[in-house]
Amino acid sequence: MLVSHYFELAEHVTGGISESVAHQRKMLDRLDVSYTTRQTLDADVMHFNLMGPRSVWYAKRARSKGIPVVANTHVTAEDFGDSFRFTNALAKPLKPYLRWAYGHADALVCPSEYNRGLIEGYADVPTTVVSNGVDTEKLEGFESLEDEYRERYDLSEPTVFLVGHVIKRKGLETFVELARTRPDVDFAWFGPLDLSLKGRETTALIENAPENCTFTGFVDDIRGAFAAGDVFCFPTHEENEGIALLEAMAAGKPVVVRDIETFSWLEDGEDCLKVSPEPGGSDVEAFAAALDELADAGRRRTLGSAAADRAEAFSLDAVAGRYRDLYDEVIAE
Repeated sequence: MLVSHYFELAEHVTGGISESVAHQRKMLDRLDVSYTTRQTLDADVMHFNLMGPRSVWYAKRARSKGIPVVANTHVTAEDFGDSFRFTNALAKPLKPYLRWAYGHADALVCPSEYNRGLIEGYADVPTTVVSNGVDTEKLEGFESLEDEYRERYDLSEPTVFLVGHVIKRKGLETFVELARTRPDVDFAWFGPLDLSLKGRETTALIENAPENCTFTGFVDDIRGAFAAGDVFCFPTHEENEGIALLEAMAAGKPVVVRDIETFSWLEDGEDCLKVSPEPGGSDVEAFAAALDELADAGRRRTLGSAAADRAEAFSLDAVAGRYRDLYDEVIAE
């Protein structure tokens, strides 16, 4: 079997999509599935990770020749807004484009049940849920970086942290205001700032954040984030899955998440704390209450240990076989 595993705009797209592609290729290596990163009609399966115009063009050609087409549904109109400058304006026309683009696949790979629910309203194409997975090898030895990264960013235990691109959709305003209500606690957001790509509101939130709220920008070794951080706080409003969340759990960090459908698989009080503001209440107050519960080191250890156990089901080894099964299925059909 040869898979054409193509990632359009690979040199420009970073963050979760890029991580997912890297994970997929690691899984294919472990499965001993032959693949090329080029678009080629000599493959048994064409697998696209971003359905841009070039991918759609090849998908059309592949299907005309009887080559099955698989596509990942990393992008939805729902999670495109409140990301970078102009994305809100583009989110509306993006949906009909994605309906058209995803309709050129024989099978769609969704990272979560929530994402699948959205995608089933986009295209009449069979869907399969396959997690983006978590690469535990990438995290190995993160504990050894604790002192270095705490000193580098002047962080003290317990540090509340987040990992990923700094964008409004991921709960930026809540994160900043949480830091403002807890001036004796350090907050750190590890990830690219890209201020030139941000809107004025996002830029203002970052520039006017309190002193105890650090935006590190790009970090050369992401293990340092999981070494220096103690409580992973993820107030995102919309997410297809959340690789950084899985990484934090695999690292044994207690996680606090907004109670949204994406995270329905998590058990509140068991492997995470879920935050849902009371009607008319403030989400900042609700998140602050959850963080106060985790001021106790013993509670952090218990919740973090349960999170690590739950994350094992998302390891690359646990997920990989689903891709082989999917390829076999589309080829047989």
